[in-house]
Amino acid sequence: MTPASEYWDVTPERFAQDVRTLGQPAILRGLVADWPIVRANLDSELGAVEYLARHDIQSDLEFVSAAPGWQGRFHYTPDMLAFTFERHRARYRDFLDILGAAAATPHPRAIAIQSLDLETYFPGFVVAHQMSLVPADVAPRVWIGNRVKVAIHNDPVENIACVVAGRRRFTLFPPDQIGNLYLGPLHVTPAGTPISMVDLIDPDLERYPRFRTALRVAQVADLEPGDALYIPYQWYHHVESLDSINVLVNYWWSRALTAFSEPWEALVHALGTIGQLSSAQRSAWKSAFDYYVFKTSGDPGAHLPEFTRGLLGEMSASDLEKVRAMLVVSLSRGNSRSMS
Repeated sequence: MTPASEYWDVTPERFAQDVRTLGQPAILRGLVADWPIVRANLDSELGAVEYLARHDIQSDLEFVSAAPGWQGRFHYTPDMLAFTFERHRARYRDFLDILGAAAATPHPRAIAIQSLDLETYFPGFVVAHQMSLVPADVAPRVWIGNRVKVAIHNDPVENIACVVAGRRRFTLFPPDQIGNLYLGPLHVTPAGTPISMVDLIDPDLERYPRFRTALRVAQVADLEPGDALYIPYQWYHHVESLDSINVLVNYWWSRALTAFSEPWEALVHALGTIGQLSSAQRSAWKSAFDYYVFKTSGDPGAHLPEFTRGLLGEMSASDLEKVRAMLVVSLSRGNSRSMS
C-alpha cells in the first residue's frame, strides 16, 4: 500500500485542473479547517457534536450499533444469516448521551449515525459551511460515531469526505480491482451497495488469495480534523474511525444525465437476463455491449442522420423520461417477447 497524494491550499480552479482530472484519490489538507464545526471541536472532544445539537430539529433519526465482540466491524455474521449490527431510532440528543457513555466505557458498543442529510436534520449547516469544490446543489451528509469500521465498498458517484472530528483512515482500491476484493451478495447488503468479504484489518489470505494483488495497488489516506479526501468515481474504499468520537461530512455528486436510475441497477438487471444465458449467447451480448455501451468501435450512431439517432445520440431530459416510461412498462409485464 502507498500513501495517497497530498495537496494544500486547494482552490476550485486547482481542484478542477490539477486534482480531479487525474482520477486518483487526493488528500486535501486543511480544506475545511476554518469551518465553524471544526473550530468548535478544538477545545472539546464533544465540540462538533454539540455544535450540531444547536441546530437539531428534534426529530427521530436512525443509528446502528454492534456488540463489542465485533470490534467495530459492521458486516455479516460468520454464518451470513444476519448482520453484526442492529438498527435503532432515537432523538439526536439521546444519541449523544449514548455516544458519550460509550466514550467512557473501556469496551463500548460500536455506534454510528450513517449518511444523514444535514440540511434536513440540522437546518442552517449549509449556509455556515460552504464547499466550493462541488456543484452548488450538492447536499452534504453527516456520519457520526465512535471507533467503527466500514467494509470495502464503492459508490457510483464522486465524493469529497471532510473530517470534522476524530481521525479517519481510508484505504482505497481502483475500480479494476473488483475481481480481487471478493464482494459479497448483491441483493442483501448492509447499506445498499455490495461489500467485500475480506476483513482489511485481519485478512484471511488463504481464503481470499487474490486480495494480495489488491493490497499491492491500494492507497492509504490518514486524515486529521480539517482535512478532506477526494474519492474518484467508483473507487473502492474501507473507512476506519480511529477515535471515541468521530464526525465526517461528505459530498456525493454525479453529473450524468439519466432517467434510468443508477448504473448499478442496469448491472443487476443484466445479471438476471444476460447472466442466465449460455456462454455463446453471453458472448454475443458482450459484443453488443462493447459496441453500443462501451463504444469500443467509436460512435455507434455516427452513420445515422442526427434526428434518427435516438438513444445513440444526444437526448434531452424529456426524451430520457419517455424511454424510462417504456422500460417501466416492459419490466412490469416481464418477458413477453414472442419467440419466432
